[in-house]
Amino acid sequence: MENKEISDKLKEILQLRYEPVAVKLVKRGEDVPANFNQPEKKTRHCQSIMKARKGECLVIPADKHACVVGGSSLGLLETPDNVKSGEFHSKIGMFDTPQAAAKMIEERAEFEECSMQATVVCPLAKADFKPDVVILIDLPETLYWIVPAFTFETGGRVTMSTAPFQATCVDSTIIPIQTGDINYSMGCFGCRRTTDIGRDEMLVGIPGPILENIVEHLEELYKKPIKKARGL
Repeated sequence: MENKEISDKLKEILQLRYEPVAVKLVKRGEDVPANFNQPEKKTRHCQSIMKARKGECLVIPADKHACVVGGSSLGLLETPDNVKSGEFHSKIGMFDTPQAAAKMIEERAEFEECSMQATVVCPLAKADFKPDVVILIDLPETLYWIVPAFTFETGGRVTMSTAPFQATCVDSTIIPIQTGDINYSMGCFGCRRTTDIGRDEMLVGIPGPILENIVEHLEELYKKPIKKARGL
């Protein structure tokens, strides 16, 4: 299936309120897409995701990433010492001690420092590239159906990995890419402070390589379980 077809099916079956967002990480040495706009001001990864869910296509070079915490986990920037030590996050008031904040950074999923040169975010329907991950932002019931789609063939359980910070960069982008599994996030302090994500909304990251498989399973689920649960 082409990206637009996949996007259309996701929107129709799940009744998504926003566009599925395709994300690609551009490694050092790779060509940066020339047909995407760069933001005029420095932009956070979470802000670019929220812009893309409403139709914008953006390429964000390393020097245009506003958040050093997200940028460093994505392999775009060096991790500042005050982030590693926990001083940065403990000053926000979300941790009892700097040591507790440092443990969050120590245990986060991340790419090799400065191994990437840009991120590309775009509505999936407009993406002319194979996404590394596709991110959906919507109501819990809407995103719930990705769980049975993911376990349709294999069964088992889905484990969510999250933290108070880095909902879009670590939870929704890096973890799905590195593990090959879907991952949910309830949002984080940063994205809830600096974007328009709703209080009733959450996120899920779907690895690009399994996206078509997820859609095929959603089509099967829509024949009976989804309609029955929604009273359709």
